[in-house]
Amino acid sequence: MYIQQCKLTIAILALICVGVIVQAAGASPGSTEDALNEKLSAVLSYHGFTGRIGSTLEQRLGRKIDNQLADLGRLAFHDSLLGLNDDNSCSGCHSAPLGFGDSQSIAIGIDNNNVVGPDRTGPRNQRRAPLLLNNVFYPALMWNSRFNSVNGNPFDNSAGFQFPLPEGFSLSGLPHLLTAQAFIPTTEKPEMAGFHPPVPGTNDGIRAAVVERLNANAEYRKLFGQNFAEVKSGAPITYEMLAQAIAEFEFTLVFADAPIDKFARGQKNALTDDEKYGALIFFGSGNCVSCHAVSGQANEMFSDFRQHVAGIPQIAPAVGNVTFDGPGVNEDFGLEQVTANASDRYAFRTSPLRNLALQPSFFHNGCFTSLEDAVRYHLDAIGSAPSYNPIAAGVDADLQGPQGPIAPVLARLDPALATPVTLSTDEFRQLIAFLGNGLLDPKANPHDLRKLIPARVPSGRSIHLFQ
Repeated sequence: MYIQQCKLTIAILALICVGVIVQAAGASPGSTEDALNEKLSAVLSYHGFTGRIGSTLEQRLGRKIDNQLADLGRLAFHDSLLGLNDDNSCSGCHSAPLGFGDSQSIAIGIDNNNVVGPDRTGPRNQRRAPLLLNNVFYPALMWNSRFNSVNGNPFDNSAGFQFPLPEGFSLSGLPHLLTAQAFIPTTEKPEMAGFHPPVPGTNDGIRAAVVERLNANAEYRKLFGQNFAEVKSGAPITYEMLAQAIAEFEFTLVFADAPIDKFARGQKNALTDDEKYGALIFFGSGNCVSCHAVSGQANEMFSDFRQHVAGIPQIAPAVGNVTFDGPGVNEDFGLEQVTANASDRYAFRTSPLRNLALQPSFFHNGCFTSLEDAVRYHLDAIGSAPSYNPIAAGVDADLQGPQGPIAPVLARLDPALATPVTLSTDEFRQLIAFLGNGLLDPKANPHDLRKLIPARVPSGRSIHLFQ
């Protein structure tokens, strides 16, 4: 009991300390530039934000990036040969110009029109495909965290990588969580595999069919042979080799040198004054950092990688290939789908915020297409929910139909979001400036990211039309 009381006392003192720092961070327009910089520097230091996470990649991998293997992964990532439905690739839902994120509010996988962008059509899945930039640092992947490193370190498989059955912990021998995750997309029937014969019934069967295609292609055999000595000697390409190549490509997608990082490293003019004030709101009165964390297992990614009920409006497609939850078949139960625990209903992983300005829509279902609208709703979900209008929110026409019920979602709202955050017009503008510009790596711009789309792929198939 004494130890517990001591721990509680320490926790209270810590909260008091951060309260003092945050109160001191309530800068006024009359503050000097030096004072503003000192306040923000103090807050970042308190939260352990270094602005150096991007430079730690190879040290944490324990090796250099293999650029030749990564380039093979880039080609495979854009090749519909990997999709047994013969019409989608990884890049169909993860578009290079959009930070390797979705062009849609809710993803469109198989049976698409070969377009990646606003004009993409086809049956929808259940959620928005998130950005892949910096996901090498994520300890949990997917909106319901169904792929995760048990010990919270994606670089460490010692406690295992947990996946839903049938995989379970069977992928734990792989060196990184992304290598393990690369075993999954080609097996997802709504995303790449399709539902019709001759698609094998098991995940292993689907993966075997994919590598059979690779082994039947002379150019892929040559490329894998350049990266794996056993293939060069005549051995078959294995799925693990493919997974290593795709993961290696994702390892190259580190874009974590935003103005906030430069500021933390001492470049005080990297942020505008508005962005600095916005950062102080984010870490202070806005209470954003309580979920969009930067310290510890958050790896400075602006997410605690935990599941929260954020009170997000429920929208569902008119035509889809995934059955939604609830009596009206228009709800998404989120984490409950993984745990089968009703208390986890409507909980979703906190979205990492780096480079979010590249996203065309926000939240797990893309129910907002404006950052300003998404943040305004997020600051007061209870007050905003009754007036949510999918047409005004800008979602596509096929997502504007009957909405899922919001009352049961709000009834489970995370306590951290139960009290509305009131900001003045200037404060709101400053917060948006920080989120939109202060967290955006300037190298992560559509023009340069588009250069990662190959001119051709080894299968000779056509590449998607990226708008």
